[in-house]
Amino acid sequence: MPSESFVHVIDDDQAMRESLDFLFDTAGLPVRTYESAVAFLGGGIEGYAGCVVTDVRMPEMSGLELLNELRNRGAALPVIVITGHGDVPLAIEAMKAGAKDFLEKPFDDERLLGIVRTALHEAGASHAEQAEQAAVRARIATLSGRERQVLRRLVEGQLNKTIAWELGISARTVEVYRAKLMAKMGAPAFADLVRMALKAAPIED
Repeated sequence: MPSESFVHVIDDDQAMRESLDFLFDTAGLPVRTYESAVAFLGGGIEGYAGCVVTDVRMPEMSGLELLNELRNRGAALPVIVITGHGDVPLAIEAMKAGAKDFLEKPFDDERLLGIVRTALHEAGASHAEQAEQAAVRARIATLSGRERQVLRRLVEGQLNKTIAWELGISARTVEVYRAKLMAKMGAPAFADLVRMALKAAPIED
């Protein structure tokens, strides 16, 4: 779990916020609380990492509306929805909208902690993958136009002689470009170069 990850608790019920804050803090999970979805979104979610635990029925903006807003903003935060009695249909709607899981009140603390820890682990893995993609794209941005042309064709599985014919260069020159690409991209082997490039696809000439 990245050090900047938090369990973001959103609930208009102060007693519930304080209870969840105590639960997660006691379990050693960094936690932040918000009295509404609007307050949460107003904090600039681009810098947020971790997961969200939210009530589904709240004034101003419901948990379902929050899910849709997070999706519209491209936020990858896993969302766990908490529902009161009779709100299961809303929770099912939330699952269809992308919620990771939902729990009915009163819920088992250990079950909630287990779901949250899983969500944080998955969010951490997603964060690391996004960071790797960004690093690969940054390296690709340093390549020359011809290097990107060669890289794209190598990733497509074209043979050196085919690339040479398409670009009007010799097969030996393609080999030189291939070696340069591996060095610039920090790829120990050709398979690593392909894997990295595929993560950053598409590659424009």
